[in-house]
Amino acid sequence: MQKDPTIILEQYWGFKSFKGSQKKIIDTILAERDVLALMPTGGGKSLCFQIPAMAKEGICIVVSPLIALIQNQVATLKEKRIKAIALTGGISFEEVNNLLDNCLFGNYKFLYLSPERLQQEIVRDRIQQMNVNLLAIDEAHCISQWGHDFRPAYLECSILREIIPTAPIIALTATATKAVANDIVAHLNFINPLVVKDSFSRDNIAFSVLWKEDKRYALKQLCLTNDKSAIVYVRTRRLTQDLANYLNMNNCSASYFHGGLSKKEKKERLDSWLDDQVKIMVATNAFGMGIDKPDVALVVHYQILDCIENYFQEAGRAGRNGEPARAVLLTNKMDEDQVKNQFLSVLPDIPFIKLVYNKLNNYFQIPYGEGFDEKFQLNFNAFCETYKLNPLITFNAFRVMDQNSVFALTEAFYKKTTLRFLTNKEQLLSYLGKNRNLVDTVQTIIRTYGGVFEFDTKINTVLIAKKTGVTEESVLKTLRQLKVEDIIAYQERNSDLELTFLVPREDDITINIFAHKVKALNATKVRNIESILAYINNTKVCRSKQLLHYFGEKVATNCGICDICKAKIPLDADIKAFVSDKIVRLLKAESKSSRELIKALDFEENTILISIKELLETGKISINTRNEYELGQKG
Repeated sequence: MQKDPTIILEQYWGFKSFKGSQKKIIDTILAERDVLALMPTGGGKSLCFQIPAMAKEGICIVVSPLIALIQNQVATLKEKRIKAIALTGGISFEEVNNLLDNCLFGNYKFLYLSPERLQQEIVRDRIQQMNVNLLAIDEAHCISQWGHDFRPAYLECSILREIIPTAPIIALTATATKAVANDIVAHLNFINPLVVKDSFSRDNIAFSVLWKEDKRYALKQLCLTNDKSAIVYVRTRRLTQDLANYLNMNNCSASYFHGGLSKKEKKERLDSWLDDQVKIMVATNAFGMGIDKPDVALVVHYQILDCIENYFQEAGRAGRNGEPARAVLLTNKMDEDQVKNQFLSVLPDIPFIKLVYNKLNNYFQIPYGEGFDEKFQLNFNAFCETYKLNPLITFNAFRVMDQNSVFALTEAFYKKTTLRFLTNKEQLLSYLGKNRNLVDTVQTIIRTYGGVFEFDTKINTVLIAKKTGVTEESVLKTLRQLKVEDIIAYQERNSDLELTFLVPREDDITINIFAHKVKALNATKVRNIESILAYINNTKVCRSKQLLHYFGEKVATNCGICDICKAKIPLDADIKAFVSDKIVRLLKAESKSSRELIKALDFEENTILISIKELLETGKISINTRNEYELGQKG
């Protein structure tokens, strides 16, 4: 017998009514109809599948891309005494078998798993035997090749429709353009779906872009003036540590979070942030997804992202409690050039993909028409060195061929060798004085990789060997010796990759089959970069209006709180006069830089800068050779 969704909502979640389109979505699912739900971050997406699953007999299968997201939702359900199981990585076949048995016979309501799990025959077989009442695909933009976070394994989700044809499917995402939404519907074989799009508008978030040459100082100022929880997003693991250390040294309570931490470290850091023992979390982009912390008042992006979708999703982790919050993107001209180089210069075009494919076949001596279902081991770095190929573009070419089923890559391809010196430089010099045969290799490493004394650093042993003029095996031998003698912390991971060719060699014909798709995807990536650069360079259009327009929403009114809107509001003449008087009084005592004036005055930075500009124009203050402000001739 079907239970009342409203009663379930109050009993388990403590809410008396639904918000937005939740009720409409839930009623549609209970009527056995497919749904695509496009809802903003913090819009209550999980309730849209959890409530109808609780209302019906049987179990709900939830596909989600991130282990942290899965673990968080399962833990939350268990706290509510709702039976849920997660199939995460690192568990044995026997344990998987036992957990699936529990789903069959243990009256569980939710089975969470990654899309990769659907490739396992045992998982598919057991799901087919279960009484499945709903199939939920979370972060569904990952299924679309036009999406910002495409994962080939997500295409496996379509098999759920085949093995459980009677259960409705709900796909959910907080960031999807029209093209991505259409792709989701097509890939999941939706039948007469309800497509629901709640407004992505976040009226309580003040979006802004800060152009600063000294971004560290600007970040420190943002964090010092924010007394609530904050997230600072960066792109590299090393930078999470670097910025967290900098903030802590400047009286800002900070920690860092990235994928390279152990499970224990992740839990400890996350718990300290959730419990407000630490205010600021400096993290790579996956952090925050599915984590229930509604009181984040500040989200800072320290670097430019590769698309609006990623930015909007991460910025949306601010202010989920409805209270005023800020989303700040810190940037400068150097960042703008860097993002073009990082994301656009490494896009492989069709001629390059054909070149790499041809070189691979020659490398393995695969004759024309042969190679189907054959496996080969490849040292990626050695391959690139043999043919003088750029590793980054070659890596992306491999990914394209993997995604288009030319061959399958093993995960070993993504593992890297890391190194960190445990001694200080003086101790190292003393050690090398007694081990002169190691000097060249060690010096090459230090010159090639900055930060090896502070951070676990990814290294390329082939490159080190080339620069040193020795064999790679000689470099590896040196590193092993340094590790044994506690000079370095060193993880020698398998950098070889296993390739399983899925089609026979047909040279250009093989690549031509999907050439049009690659060209279209590259064009999409170029447009994505252009869109994010247009966002940061915008000086006229309300930030919220610009973001919503990107997702197809037409809004007439400006937000009134972003940096663009606030710049259009004339500064009150009395306030301006008061601030100007304060500046003149300070400069009578001594000359000061703009940074010192901003620190000394308890006003918004923009108000101070406007006042400085007018005082300069009227000649009341001037700039000296030290780039400081002092009283002018009319001051």
